[in-house]
Amino acid sequence: MLYYLFTYLDKAFDFPGAGVFNYISFRAALALITSLLITLIFGKRIIEFIRKKQIGETIRELGLEGQAKKSGTPTMGGLIIIAGILIPTLLFAKVFNVYIILMIISTIWLGALGFLDDYIKVFKKNKEGLQGKFKIVGQVGIGLIVGCVLYFHPDVVVKERISSGKTDIISISQGNEKIVTPPKYAEQATKNLKTTIPFLKGNELDYSKFISWACDDCAKYGWLIFIPMVILVVTAVSNGANITDGIDGLAAGSSAIIGVVLGIFAYVSGNTIFADYLNIMYIPYSSELVVFIAAFIGACVGFLWYNSFPAQVFMGDTGSLAIGGIIAVFAISIRKELLVPILCGVFLVESLTVILQVYYFKFQKKRRGLEYAQTHRLFKMAPLHHHYQKKGFHEAKIVMRFFIIGIVLAVFTFVTLKLR
Repeated sequence: MLYYLFTYLDKAFDFPGAGVFNYISFRAALALITSLLITLIFGKRIIEFIRKKQIGETIRELGLEGQAKKSGTPTMGGLIIIAGILIPTLLFAKVFNVYIILMIISTIWLGALGFLDDYIKVFKKNKEGLQGKFKIVGQVGIGLIVGCVLYFHPDVVVKERISSGKTDIISISQGNEKIVTPPKYAEQATKNLKTTIPFLKGNELDYSKFISWACDDCAKYGWLIFIPMVILVVTAVSNGANITDGIDGLAAGSSAIIGVVLGIFAYVSGNTIFADYLNIMYIPYSSELVVFIAAFIGACVGFLWYNSFPAQVFMGDTGSLAIGGIIAVFAISIRKELLVPILCGVFLVESLTVILQVYYFKFQKKRRGLEYAQTHRLFKMAPLHHHYQKKGFHEAKIVMRFFIIGIVLAVFTFVTLKLR
């Protein structure tokens, strides 16, 4: 809202300094700082309130070292993260931007879904929480909304590149001078279903091509591929973050690393020069997402202050489902969802270990019986961070090593854009 206020002051009264709000970098910096202050200052008060209301985590007995000490730790701390995201976004972003509206809706939707799950666990004393099928329905629902908005909304467009930018050196009065010709893009933005894909020449994939072969006019039905893909990504990443949130600081720290990469992608996708250099699509209006992701990074880092080992608060499903969904919707909005398996590699591996553990157990049970399956599991425990805990690694060391892996994956995600 402050953007509109200061823009008005600048145009109507030439108010000194008001024009600085036109710069995305300035507003993103304010969003980051505000988010940090909200989570650090008000986060402590929220934790105390949760503790007084005896809203504590019920820990299942898994035979892990230090596990019993965590029982009763305040949970539902995801409310701190959500507040740290939404308040700076409403203050500093162009809230009528379609991408910002979509991110706000996704944050509230998945945060509410996670809150319902935590509420059932804490207040209804049901350790299982919200039934899995209802979680899936909620995730599919927001995925359907996101897919339809991104496909049908008139402001969700891209500009096709006509020619690449070039740098020429010319001689003027016995001196050399560089002349930079900016890349040329089509005057009119168009709607299409193209997305960024690593390793292939051109770095682009058009979803409509998966169905255009069926008939001459079938390309217009590309949404039959695109929308299910959106639902799959939202559901997978949201659940992946939820599974990763098993030891102190892991989900929040990993999400902050991912957020930095997504923020850079959003910035370059909305800038013709950088988009041309990286050979990625120029997406009008998408740079406004930098303000949102700055608030997201600040919220994750601020929450990590209280969530790092030993945790003073857990985010619960209120936070984990929300941050996973935010990452997914953000990546889809800037057309980088096919980079998610690399960028969110920690989430992916954590999820895969759970899936493999379950199916391997069922396979061995059917083939060799229950007793053999129980004593010959694929991992000592799933997800993967619990496997290393069972092997005797301290959870702080596990988290730090996962952070290192996350940083390596983040760097590799950038590199993939130049590998064709």
